[in-house]
Amino acid sequence: MDRGTLGSTQSGRLLVEVWEEGASAVVTPSGELDHHTADLLREPLDDCLDNGFARLVVDCSHLEFCDSTGLNVLLGARLKADAAGGGVHLAGMQPVVARVFEITGADAVFTVHETLEAALGD
Repeated sequence: MDRGTLGSTQSGRLLVEVWEEGASAVVTPSGELDHHTADLLREPLDDCLDNGFARLVVDCSHLEFCDSTGLNVLLGARLKADAAGGGVHLAGMQPVVARVFEITGADAVFTVHETLEAALGD
């Protein structure tokens, strides 16, 4: 993939990388997404939307944990992306993360893909 890197941010437990892939901004959180790290994901998602990317692909393949605060960050981004005529696509969720989405019913409001490649091809 030809990736135009847009940026990255990191704390001790979460690293977020962002790059451009065609008309999509790809956001890859790695580590634990919770109350203490949620802003590290919220800010790049908001920046992507503010910079005109209405289609966000969140590569969850390196996300080891997600609590309700992290889920709310993703739901908030989905609302903003929908309002801009786009959407949020989730890709490659690990079983422990997918379970949070299943329990809460949030998997029904996102477009979920098995792989990043599938999300980018959609």
